[in-house]
Parts: sequence; C-alpha cells; structure tokens
Amino acid sequence: MLQKAFSIPPLPGTRNFPALRKTEVQKVQVNLGRLCNQACRHCHVDASPTRTGRHQNASKALSEQILTWLQRESGLQVLDLTGGAPEMNPNFRPLVAGARGLGRHLMVRHNLTVQFEPDQDDLPRFFAEHGVEVISSLPCYQEENVDQQRGQGVFEKSLEALRRLNAEGYGMENSNLILNLVFNPGGAKLPPPQAALEADYRQQLFQEHGIHFHRLLTLTNQPIHRFREDLERRDQLVEYMDLLEANFNEATLDHLMCRNAVSVRWDGRLFDCDFNLVLDLPMLGPDGRPLELQDLLAQPSESSLFPGMNIAVDRHCFACSAGCGSSCGGALVGDAES
Repeated sequence: MLQKAFSIPPLPGTRNFPALRKTEVQKVQVNLGRLCNQACRHCHVDASPTRTGRHQNASKALSEQILTWLQRESGLQVLDLTGGAPEMNPNFRPLVAGARGLGRHLMVRHNLTVQFEPDQDDLPRFFAEHGVEVISSLPCYQEENVDQQRGQGVFEKSLEALRRLNAEGYGMENSNLILNLVFNPGGAKLPPPQAALEADYRQQLFQEHGIHFHRLLTLTNQPIHRFREDLERRDQLVEYMDLLEANFNEATLDHLMCRNAVSVRWDGRLFDCDFNLVLDLPMLGPDGRPLELQDLLAQPSESSLFPGMNIAVDRHCFACSAGCGSSCGGALVGDAES
C-alpha cells in the first residue's frame, strides 16, 4: 500500500500560482529513494544515511516497471535518476544498463562523495561506459561554504571525485561525457546570474584545483524540509516567500521542467516534479485518483494521457519561477528576460 510521504504545513503567501498544463512528456525522472551518505542542510527530500526502510527506497520490481515503460514509450527519451544518492540503491546499476540498452539518454544526480562509499569507487568508469550525463552539486568553489552546507570534509572529497571523473574524460573540452555542476545559495536569497557565476567557477576550479566541467546550473532553494526548517528557525520563511513572489517571472513558465517531465517516486506514484513528489501532490488520473506507474502499464498506451493534463501547483512553485527561473537544468531564461 502506498503511504503519504510527508505532512508539511502550508507555506505563507498572498498570491496564487498560475495554472499550468502538461505538454508532450519526454523525460522521466525517477527518485530511487531517500538513502544518502550525506544530510545536506538544503535537502528538499530530507535524505540521510538513516533512510534505509523499504518504504523509502525503490524496489527491484519498480526498476523493472520503469524499463518496461521506457520500452513501450518511444517518446520517453531521457531517464533522469535522483535520490538521495541514487547509486546507493541496489537496483541503480541494472536500471542504468537496461535504459542504456534501450537507447535512452541517462542523467544521474551524483553527489560526488558517494564515490568514497563501499563498492562505489568505480562509479566514474561505470558512468563513462554507459554514457551517463553526470550532474553534481558543488554549492561553492570555496571549502568553508561547501562544508558548512554539505558536511565537514565534503569539499576535499568532492574535488577528488571530480578529478576521477575528469580522468575518465568527463567535463573535458570536446568530450561527449557531460559533467555539469550545480550551485544553490547558502541562504534566503536567489542565485546570481548563471553565466557570470559559471565563469567564476571555471576560473577558480581550474586555476586552484585543475578541475574541468561543462556547465554550471543555478538552482533556487525550495522552501521544503530542511531548508524550510532553517528558515523557520531564523524567522525568515515569510521574508523568503515574499522574495520569491516579488520576483515571479512569467517568462519562465513555458520552460518549467514539470511541463514535459514526469517524476516517479520510490513507491511507484507519479508526480509532475521532484518537489511535488516530496510534498505528496500527485498527478491525478481522469477519475481524480492519484496516478501510479502500474496503472499506466495496464493501459494500451500511456503517453496520450499527459498532454493537456493539469499540473499540481502551490506556493513552492514560486521558487522555480523567480528571477531567471530554476529547474533541474539550471536557469530557465537569460538575464534580459528576467
């Protein structure tokens, strides 16, 4: 039986987020669970090393259902794996290999330090062999800021993990092994312009540490779980929500990831995005019930369900649409449009 993942009080605010509808779904993001070797201050999934229960991590049966779905739906061209640390799920590698065998583009949200966990030191080679696009959080190019947000010693481990990825060809000029880094602010503010910050990252990481990467993606912190709790402790939640609403940018709406993607939770339920996933705001079928992956597999064709479907929105959506916008792919619009 599926269980409600979380119970979170409503966010403050005065505006309603505009209605959105799905377009053609091309990407499937699968959250393999809340198990992680880190417990970052900003984590919207509330992941940690203690999240080991079967109700918090995807089963072998679900990973097999994902592959069946991909095989049936040629329009689902991208499989985006996240967590927690998705690599810590025992079904991660078979899922990657199976999806690659189906010709899908693979993306993995890789926290870098997981490479130092038991039996994970070969991850860079595994990623390279399967042509996986690697997306890794590095919230600053300075040690103090990274360790403050992600844990003591994370910065040095992250640098070593990046060197291992570079050694396999990731992030190198003219390489098709894509390595993108992710920045998110350390406090109750919006990210700076992505292009300028990327230039700073590139200069600092190469000059100081010899690190190469392809792109920097800027993300706005979601007022969910640990980051929300931190805002509440500092009495900044209302101020932060006011900031997000005041910087709402209509130009971002056409580019939001929820428009052309579906997120699958570790228990098989479907959501418009990973944020709705942890808030338990599911996609609803024609009968008004929450959609589950097994429901779609029981139908002769699934993709026809998605175009035009209502997207579940709430106040947290203002984080994705503030300023230049924020998505799993970074900023949504350029500075001139914000």
